[in-house]
Amino acid sequence: MKKGKFISCLAVTAAVVLSATLLVFAAQQPPETITIKPSIWNKLSMPPVTFSHKKHVTEDKIACSQCHMVYKDGKNVWKEGDPVEKCEKCHNEPTTKGEFTLPPDKKKLNLKLSFHTLCIGCHRKVKNQKPTANAPIVCNGCHKPAAAK
Repeated sequence: MKKGKFISCLAVTAAVVLSATLLVFAAQQPPETITIKPSIWNKLSMPPVTFSHKKHVTEDKIACSQCHMVYKDGKNVWKEGDPVEKCEKCHNEPTTKGEFTLPPDKKKLNLKLSFHTLCIGCHRKVKNQKPTANAPIVCNGCHKPAAAK
């Protein structure tokens, strides 16, 4: 009888641990796609970007730390499992017209320049390595109008 209770307790414990592990794993998985629509801009001049985590991470094998960043002493110290903040938490300079004429300290914090430098810069590298790659470098390659209804 004691052996039966022990096995039952062991089975319940294993089920609880497995369930908790699955919940933690599921909570750490990013959504397959996100729509990038920063709140620092009241009105967008271009359609928002729909970003595919699945394509960039699974298919293109891009490391999470290529996009997610926390800088300390001039180095990106963000690592997988760390909290993910929206880019605008740090890049909170909202200028969208004339951003290239901003002083250098403001350019560094400009959200539009940050997005475009990171994304287009990476896409250009990919295109240089593989010219037929689907890595858009023009506006409407990422900023796609909503489908007609």
